Amino acid sequence: MPKMKSHRGAAKRFTVTKSGRVKFKRAYLRHNLSQKSKDAKRELGKTGYCDSTDVERVVRMLRGD
Repeated sequence: MPKMKSHRGAAKRFTVTKSGRVKFKRAYLRHNLSQKSKDAKRELGKTGYCDSTDVERVVRMLRGD
């Protein structure tokens, strides 16, 4: 039986922490930055964490199930 392959799109976007949380980089910080407020840009720079309802699905994609 061949090896299971992880979902490559998910593997590039998500990482699983030791505690099992799934973190990701936030969107909307690539262009048109002059229109965004300083506070908005600071929030977008912070690490995002998946909601508990999505964690199982993302982990399954990363494992290759």
